[in-house]
Amino acid sequence: MSYARKANKGYYGYASYQDNDGNWHQKSAGCFKLKREALAAADELETKLGQVNLDLKDVTLAEYFQHWFKLYKANKAQSASARNQYRIMLKMINEYWKDTRLRDIKRSDYQAFINWYGADHAYKSVSKLNGAIRTAVSYAIDDDVITKDFTHNVTVTYNRDKKVKVQYLTNDELATLKTAVLAKLNRYNTSRYMILTAIYTGMRKSEVQALTWKDVDFLHSTIRVNKSWDEKKKAFKSTKTESSNRTIKVNRQLLNHLADLKANNSVMVFQNVLGTIPTSNALNKCLRSIMVSCGIEKQGFHFHSLRHVHVAYLLGQGVDIYAISKRLGHSNITVTLNTYSYLIDEYKAKNDTLIIDKLAQL
Repeated sequence: MSYARKANKGYYGYASYQDNDGNWHQKSAGCFKLKREALAAADELETKLGQVNLDLKDVTLAEYFQHWFKLYKANKAQSASARNQYRIMLKMINEYWKDTRLRDIKRSDYQAFINWYGADHAYKSVSKLNGAIRTAVSYAIDDDVITKDFTHNVTVTYNRDKKVKVQYLTNDELATLKTAVLAKLNRYNTSRYMILTAIYTGMRKSEVQALTWKDVDFLHSTIRVNKSWDEKKKAFKSTKTESSNRTIKVNRQLLNHLADLKANNSVMVFQNVLGTIPTSNALNKCLRSIMVSCGIEKQGFHFHSLRHVHVAYLLGQGVDIYAISKRLGHSNITVTLNTYSYLIDEYKAKNDTLIIDKLAQL
């Protein structure tokens, strides 16, 4: 039964409703100046809540996850890879849970699911799936489909053997690669300039592709990242995350080389003689050709690997991990630590030896 309660600035309307287990709950419809307005809003909310429970009381986890994705995530997941990730998640949920109703899942059931999925997947994959389901479940609670969060306090388990080691070059290999890139710079073929930019900045491919001359500040030696490039649609899109919007300090050597491209008279920094921005295939083909020419053999090495190379070099030079995280545009330092833990562990071992040597000098 809906009702109104007097408040300092008017009246609060409250709706009463039953959950799927028959338990009664109350939910506020907001504060209103007049009592009749509060009652009307409470009645409307009560009707809505009753309909939600009628429509969704027997919804399965897979059905609700799909419902949540279409309503809240489909428009935000702009890239094909992001949408594909959600499709894979839904496939896994369907495979394991089948017709299990959302309201019938207990925490122990969900932990068993995470253990099942984690047995054959790396930490990153399990963490992403768990994060997506947790968010969907929180929305289900707000929709009054369920009352308890069965994902709370669940332990993320994963297969440590599935962890992919970060690909990187030694300092000598990096110097050799940079020299080879510089040897045949040609403003009509911008792929080499993009490779050089990735080496010096650690930017993502789509961020490099999206650069315009307005983003390059020659006076203050910075590059601003505020968008990325959709190479299929040949259009700008938002950055991967909000934290990806950043300003990167760069060295004068890179800027001097980029200045060569101004002669192409294009708005986009890396628009080539064909009037297009080099694609992933073009960049990887160019990179592989350069590496073969200078005798660097790295299986599976591609343009994105240059981001790892950038991190490896900075870590080797003693740059603080927090500063590296900000430079990469990660949302927090934990993302950086998880992504580059293999490298960080390697440098930790070297530093441990250095620490012992220094302590021996006391």
